[in-house]
Amino acid sequence: MSNTLFDKIWDSHVVERIDNGPNVFLIDKHFIHEVTSPQAFDELKRKKIKVFDPKKIVATVDHNVPTLNQHLEIKDELSRNQVEKLKLNCIENNIELYDLGNPNQGIVHVIGPELGITQPGMTIVCGDSHTSTHGAFGAIAFGIGTSQVAQVLASQCLLLNKPKKMRINVKGVLNKNVTPKDVILYIISKLGTNGGTGFFVEYAGDVFEKMSMEGRMTVCNMSIEMGARGGIIAPDDVTYKYLEGKDFSPKEDEFKSKVSIWKKLKSDENAIFDSEFTFNANDIFPMLTYGTNPGMGIKYNDRIPKHSNSSDLNALKYMGFKSGESLIGKKINYVFIGSCTNSRIEDFRSVANYIVNKRKANNVNALIVPGSQNVLNQIIDEGLHDIFEQSGFKIRQPGCSACLGMNEDKIPPGELCISTSNRNFEGRQGPGSRTILSSPIMAAAAAIHGKITDINE
Repeated sequence: MSNTLFDKIWDSHVVERIDNGPNVFLIDKHFIHEVTSPQAFDELKRKKIKVFDPKKIVATVDHNVPTLNQHLEIKDELSRNQVEKLKLNCIENNIELYDLGNPNQGIVHVIGPELGITQPGMTIVCGDSHTSTHGAFGAIAFGIGTSQVAQVLASQCLLLNKPKKMRINVKGVLNKNVTPKDVILYIISKLGTNGGTGFFVEYAGDVFEKMSMEGRMTVCNMSIEMGARGGIIAPDDVTYKYLEGKDFSPKEDEFKSKVSIWKKLKSDENAIFDSEFTFNANDIFPMLTYGTNPGMGIKYNDRIPKHSNSSDLNALKYMGFKSGESLIGKKINYVFIGSCTNSRIEDFRSVANYIVNKRKANNVNALIVPGSQNVLNQIIDEGLHDIFEQSGFKIRQPGCSACLGMNEDKIPPGELCISTSNRNFEGRQGPGSRTILSSPIMAAAAAIHGKITDINE
């Protein structure tokens, strides 16, 4: 029988099948952070249940942490309490924690891959929707709710119904200045924010095969934005090369042995998917969103399409845009380059390459927020730090930052921000803030010119 990559990993992790019910599903790695774990630990304490396997859990702080002066006490009381609660829970349960000041601290979906914790064939969960990022390595990875966090802490298993399978193919050669972020924004604009609901998506085709691991992570990261349970890409030589030598990757002969197993992790030639789509790379250009969900996206120099339904009209009203107008030339005062979508070293290299020997516009507040301490160190070691500072960009310490406005980095009410994050929901980056999603290069161009710019002109 021919199986998909998803089938192979899923079926090998089913502990028990319940008649007319869900599967008891084994979880290999559980990432936790300060926002969704406190209630789960409290539930275990109430029921007097011990953490089942602390060695399969990795904790970090990212959502609530400030990105300035991380050596000082956190000013916000709620944020400080959540961080302290996570620290206490990890100490009590002997769980590895990458706290502020730890050289491996950072956004959970950045540190897992860069440390080699994320590996092909794994099942990975976290109380965070963008856990789908880890699917770039040929892993089944998805976000879970707080009650499910408690389930995994208590049993290392979940009760789950198997999702349907979708394959999205992108074939051909990408156009100038098109990045992985543009590829996934294009796909979401075509399928809609509900297009993947009920599915786990495999990305295939030569465009993804040629992508770097960091590009693949960007694509899988945003799978959730089209309603999918997660995204996955078959591991290959690009994957193995990325993982070799990482801190938690297998070493020497064990690594070679693992690779021989990982090479079997691909969909069989005649594998059947419940749904399949194919896109031509030549149709994809740099993308921008214009509304309040990631599906409201257009080619950077297209005009905003007409809308008739009330939700879309309300989105345009909130953003201050009208059907038929172009986004080119729109004044931008805030630029955010970071988040678990685009805060890796390749993202910052592309930005530095664009802004070198240029100066940001005077009206722009431009934030550079690396996804981890390791990325920050790379920025410094490669001299990118000097380029950012000379261009007037502000470099911060690692954290989720202005992606979600859960910390001190918020966009003021009414202001437009061009952001490399994953969501442009109403008020996502702060009450009343308005967000345009883009690639790092498009964001860098807006920072230099003080407005949205024709990147290919």
